Amino acid sequence: MNLESQKVTVEKSAQELFNSLSDVKNFEQLMPDNIAKFEVTGDDSFIFGLKGMPEIKLKVKEKIAPNKVILGSASDKVPFTLIANIESVSDSSSSIKFNFEGEFNAMMAMMVKGPISKLIETLAINTNKL
Repeated sequence: MNLESQKVTVEKSAQELFNSLSDVKNFEQLMPDNIAKFEVTGDDSFIFGLKGMPEIKLKVKEKIAPNKVILGSASDKVPFTLIANIESVSDSSSSIKFNFEGEFNAMMAMMVKGPISKLIETLAINTNKL
């Protein structure tokens, strides 16, 4: 299952945005209002939970400055990646788009598609809060 958010323009350079997203603590600011839990569990990982959804642990898998931050599930049971794609627009602005890639059976995909689509849209829109 592949999902992508809209592309959002942010008033930060690509490098500034990359640096902000490289620090997992900053993801708390991007989360939706219905967040039930957010806990940094290491320099490159955090757990978050949305109301009515199981908790998810994400870990930074790869950073490609200044264009990409790749987060992945820390659990092999539900393998997926969340990719922040950053493009430079000018010296002081950039755009970001989140891509979600996951391997789910048909039933699971049907259940998680809506909430995950909403989550990545919220992450993109809230990037302006960084």
